[in-house]
Amino acid sequence: MTVKDDSFTDWKNREEIAESMIPMIGRLHRERDVTVLLHSRSLVNKSVVSILKTHRFARQIAGEELSVTDTLPFVQALTTLDLGPSQIDIGRLAEIYKTDERGLSVAEFTAEAVAGATGGNKIERREPRDVVLYGFGRIGRLVARLLIEKAGSGNGLRLRAIVVRGGGDQDIVKRASLLRRDSIHGQFQGTITVDEAEGAIIANGNTIKVIYANDPSEVDYTAYGIKDAILIDNTGKWRDREGLSQHLRPGIDKVVLTAPGKGDVPNIVHGVNHDTVKPDEQILSCASCTTNAIVPPLKAMADEYGVLRGHVETVHSFTNDQNLLDNYHKADRRGRSAPLNMVITETGAASAVAKALPDLKAPITGSSIRVPVPDVSIAILSLRLGRETTREEVLDYLRDVSLTSPLKRQIDFTTAPDAVSMDFVGSRHASIIDAGATKVDGDNAILYLWYDNEFGYSCQVIRVVQHVSGVEYPTYPSAV
Repeated sequence: MTVKDDSFTDWKNREEIAESMIPMIGRLHRERDVTVLLHSRSLVNKSVVSILKTHRFARQIAGEELSVTDTLPFVQALTTLDLGPSQIDIGRLAEIYKTDERGLSVAEFTAEAVAGATGGNKIERREPRDVVLYGFGRIGRLVARLLIEKAGSGNGLRLRAIVVRGGGDQDIVKRASLLRRDSIHGQFQGTITVDEAEGAIIANGNTIKVIYANDPSEVDYTAYGIKDAILIDNTGKWRDREGLSQHLRPGIDKVVLTAPGKGDVPNIVHGVNHDTVKPDEQILSCASCTTNAIVPPLKAMADEYGVLRGHVETVHSFTNDQNLLDNYHKADRRGRSAPLNMVITETGAASAVAKALPDLKAPITGSSIRVPVPDVSIAILSLRLGRETTREEVLDYLRDVSLTSPLKRQIDFTTAPDAVSMDFVGSRHASIIDAGATKVDGDNAILYLWYDNEFGYSCQVIRVVQHVSGVEYPTYPSAV
């Protein structure tokens, strides 16, 4: 048999193994609210090829490809356990098991590693928490996709309604179509139908009421059977506590803003300061996409090396706030054609760092350039460190942070030498460290951080909502 034949046979064998994983992963998710991860990447509802690619991706981080033959026994072991709602990373299980010298079987090791999610220790499955989207633009529709995807067994978060201004004939049909197809993020994974008589969009069996209102005061959510809901304001129209408090109508318990909050509104970056949210806090902000991109790696660097000062330059994709062609705009320069120009503008991300990292006393400055790409941005973070180091040390540290630390859902890591912006469309991390572009000289470090300013940010929003709703389930094995 030739090498080519050997490679093809090996591929078919791995396909068969990955295919056998799919029903087990699906049952764990639907029946027990268990999300199976591989190095922080969900394997739920993934195809055979997606599962294999996710395993192969591990070589960029850990230096060698992770085989499905290594992880299958852990999936099989999970199906035999009395698991409660949780997230279980089989990549981490396989990695730790290799270094365990006690001679335990995979089943014994797995049962021990996830003991906090089994038997009397497991979390009870909660009733779904109602969610309302106020606004249905770029972020609103991506958040909707994520909420529908995560509906899973029917527990957790449940998207009940969207609130929009009326748009004339076939308004609901057009909004459903925008949810169904996206020029950047592709087709919706599932089926979408419209019930015009009931004024609802039905997505993967989830009935989502479309409520028309020009102002928060016009809506009584209890009239739609909505109670104790979390409202996500995607409009950015109100950013202070007084304005956002208008959403605290009958049926709404908390308000989450998908833009930087002003005044005393807490700006929350999941993974960094989400644990500071007080249980009785009703209004909070998820900050900006750029703040979410820079704060986690900034915290990681400050924790290890100390940071004396820094500057962030963001090269940001254009947004709907800009004009397609030159036209009046209240802000300087943003009136110029977005797809034709690089546009210098301001960013509030640097000043927002203080809210998310109050213990970081280092001054951080920032500026931004909008460029003619529709999605994915890059933040160039230039830091003066508290001690001298080397490029190799920094990269080894950040690689480990992306794999094993509490920030592993926020920080990703790539060594791909030819990576470009479109490669990161759909990334669920807040930012991706580009190892090849990283520069270190003594106590100066420059990090290049890619981020999907639409989808990656939307994932951060969902994580915050899960946290404040009480349906953010623990991850095993625990981060060290």
